[in-house]
Amino acid sequence: MTRLAVGLLWLLHLLPLAALAAIGRGLGAVLWRLAGERRRVVRTNLRLCFPGLPEGEREALAREHFKLVTRSFLERSLAWWASEARIRRLVRIDGLKNFKALAASRPSILLVPHFVGLDLCATRLALEIDAVSIYANQKNAVLNRLLLHGRSRFGDQLLLSRQEGVRTTVKAMRAGRPFYYLPDQDYGARDAIFAPFFGVPAATITGLSRLARLGGAAAVIPCIARMEPGGQGYVLQIGEPWADFPTDDVEADTRRMNSAIEQFVLTMPAQYYWVHKRFKTRPPGEAQLY
Repeated sequence: MTRLAVGLLWLLHLLPLAALAAIGRGLGAVLWRLAGERRRVVRTNLRLCFPGLPEGEREALAREHFKLVTRSFLERSLAWWASEARIRRLVRIDGLKNFKALAASRPSILLVPHFVGLDLCATRLALEIDAVSIYANQKNAVLNRLLLHGRSRFGDQLLLSRQEGVRTTVKAMRAGRPFYYLPDQDYGARDAIFAPFFGVPAATITGLSRLARLGGAAAVIPCIARMEPGGQGYVLQIGEPWADFPTDDVEADTRRMNSAIEQFVLTMPAQYYWVHKRFKTRPPGEAQLY
């Protein structure tokens, strides 16, 4: 990302959300034709996860996803530069009161699947709670700085690199910080099992179960970011804590996590992050899928 691109994004954040959304959808339609590799990734993911869906419907879903992903990237500018008052207007949080009461009484983990609306919703949540989260450094230094800025500009957020490990995260959880956790991408075979995701073996890190146990039977609460149509804003839905989690079976806990994420995806399939190579790591002996 260049300084010119940053300047354009800064200008875009001044627009009404409806205008920004329209630009994002239009640009997404163009990128659908130009971004051949990511288009193939999206098509492959949807074919693997929804084999029973007619091809025409899968294609329409893929095109819609491209529009929403592009829209979400442009609307990250709001997370980076919009005022606190505007962010509060744009993002509604459901379930916040109950979550705050729970988090005050025990360690907690917010399970945050990769939906396209999560960046702005994370910035909105930072206005309410001081959390701990883990970030992955981006190859583009300018984008990396902006992403960190957006996640830390409000409150007292503790951002840890993956290299800083589990110990610091658990310590922060035990000290009262909720852990904002996004475990549903392919991070390789290390510390992972192959758990089914829409029936396809997917390398899935087992951290949710392990961290819940190390954190002192921490509560696991789903946290789902939803992008509303047009200029209607966003909704961050904080659910109820899972019962009987964690168990003594890490693999069963991890399969349960994937199954739960599947159910959330089915409520808004175009908004899940299908541009990611979720099935890149394969079990020994299996052919590559991308």
